[in-house]
Amino acid sequence: MTVQKFIKYTPLDITGKSLNSSQELTLTVLEKSGNYVLHKDLLRHSNSKRQGTVSTKTRSEVRGGGRKPWQQKGTGRARAGSNRSPLWKGGGVIFGPKPKHATLKLNKKERRLALQTLLYNKKDTIIIIENLEDAIKDFKTK
Repeated sequence: MTVQKFIKYTPLDITGKSLNSSQELTLTVLEKSGNYVLHKDLLRHSNSKRQGTVSTKTRSEVRGGGRKPWQQKGTGRARAGSNRSPLWKGGGVIFGPKPKHATLKLNKKERRLALQTLLYNKKDTIIIIENLEDAIKDFKTK
């Protein structure tokens, strides 16, 4: 169940002095903690950042291995069908990693609810600075 909550904040200027104007923000948050929605959104975000391009070759993808190394019977050795078997040196990997696309779908309303819940939970630690983008025109990295 969602509830409307209001946050009242006073924006600061660049020097850190509070301005006269006061702003009110209306947020829709869950009645209870809402940690599960935040967790789902965090999982979705971290899964979307995965590269997912790791790959190994199976026995059919390894080059070579077309003919039988020795006949089936009569040699006294174990039977072998290909020298690219995973048991052999230079053979394929049995259950190696393959490229996969791991996305976690999250509804738009759930994403919005997670963001608003997070903003409401962190309301005491958030500082709003008025016209911050105008003050940071010439930035330095050193």
